[in-house]
Amino acid sequence: MFRTLALLYADPITMAKPPQPETVFATHPLQLSRWLEQVFAEGGISNVPLLGATAVPLGATDVVRRLSPPADLLTDLTSGLRRTPPGVIPGYIPGPGALGTTAALPWDHLVYAYLVESTGVIDVLGEVVRRFMVGETLEAPSVQTLEWARATEELFFRDPPLFHILGTTSMLRPRAQDNRWNAYYRMFGCTPPQTRPGDVAAWKRDVGAGANLRFIELWHELLRQVWMGIQNARNAVGANPTDPSYLAYLCQTIGELLRLRRRGGMLAREEFAYVCMLSWFHLTLESDTPVVLDLRATASALGNPADRLASIASRVGMRAAPQSRELFELADRMSVFLWALELDAFTDPVNAQMLFAQPVGGNPIADDMIRIIDLWQSATGERLKDTLVAVAGATTGRSLPVTPQPTRLPAGTVPPRPTGALAAHNGHAPVPRP
Repeated sequence: MFRTLALLYADPITMAKPPQPETVFATHPLQLSRWLEQVFAEGGISNVPLLGATAVPLGATDVVRRLSPPADLLTDLTSGLRRTPPGVIPGYIPGPGALGTTAALPWDHLVYAYLVESTGVIDVLGEVVRRFMVGETLEAPSVQTLEWARATEELFFRDPPLFHILGTTSMLRPRAQDNRWNAYYRMFGCTPPQTRPGDVAAWKRDVGAGANLRFIELWHELLRQVWMGIQNARNAVGANPTDPSYLAYLCQTIGELLRLRRRGGMLAREEFAYVCMLSWFHLTLESDTPVVLDLRATASALGNPADRLASIASRVGMRAAPQSRELFELADRMSVFLWALELDAFTDPVNAQMLFAQPVGGNPIADDMIRIIDLWQSATGERLKDTLVAVAGATTGRSLPVTPQPTRLPAGTVPPRPTGALAAHNGHAPVPRP
């Protein structure tokens, strides 16, 4: 959401101008906190511009209304944020809506938070904030960096204000990290990226049967089928094993699996809180912001968040995940695609062909799927494009073709761990965060 706010500051109508992260970081954290309340109350994912969606895939059509403050209270506690000229620190300016907008601002899918957190960004930038606050092991920060550090600590490393939409910790679930990992495990069946053998799985306790342990295997099967379709899209002769009906069935199954975790509106508030948190850290690294400049972690014009994260991590004796570059880019692309799956955008065989079709005029959806496949394969080491598999044993050395379509959908009994999504801490366990 904070990346959206940076675009709204630049151009609240088209959001086409370069974003203004410095203006976001200069905004008082109390205003930011209240702005998030406004954004959630406006409906969030009920309007996805790229998908033209009007449904609310949050498990209950009234979950946003029931979890938001009363309309009168929300008006009294408005953030006061409106469009401001570049470089002007925003203040309490009376005005309706979020930056004067009236349309709902969509938030990212929970997979965005999972992938961005897998880079290790929370541990690294959390350590930066800690060092700024408790000592002088880093260079003296600029006042802009102090603003960023104060807002980061206020918003994400302490208990939020009472009754706030970001309030996902309490005496009943006190550790924010465990709460995030619990949500990731329930939705995607994934082992949290920073866990190590022997870790006590507090985030896994009491989940019961409410975890999508089939998600990763179904996701891999979907990507393999899309790649096979892309390979055979323009076959003029020979066999074409691509089956749009099977592909549509996979999309339907994954969509149902994700919606299953949303029954009654479960995880709606957690999803919003976690994608907001990770978007703050993502925005910090997307450009040469004041904190990046102060830490001498700038990147070239062709640089990316992963380069800046790696440089900052080295300053505080840590290492980011090796595949951070892929994970940052995957986060945006997979977020939109998983919302599309939950909205049943590709459950019809005709629509499913859009995932791999190669018409003369081009197909941006298929192009995006090719990029997702490339990035996921690089980030996890899963060989999605292999068309041959070696026969077990070393006696023959022969290879046989993979069956284009399995006899049944993957069961997902032992979900593989994304080996590329591991944040390192120089051999030490990460410092626990509240």
